[in-house]
Amino acid sequence: MDWNRVEGNWKQMKGKVKEQWGRLTDDDLDVINGRRDQLEGKIQERYGLAKDQVNKDIDDWYSAQRW
Repeated sequence: MDWNRVEGNWKQMKGKVKEQWGRLTDDDLDVINGRRDQLEGKIQERYGLAKDQVNKDIDDWYSAQRW
């Protein structure tokens, strides 16, 4: 998986991330700034999910994106 695509297009991706994980705030998205580790941490914090589940959810979301 090439997460660099997400980092490079973060401004465009923020809306898609917010659609998937609506509990993330605009401030959260600004802090995340395309970094996967930050995204994982904020999803865990907002949703109370285990790290393994968050990793799977992010992988599934990334795979579903149409580049």
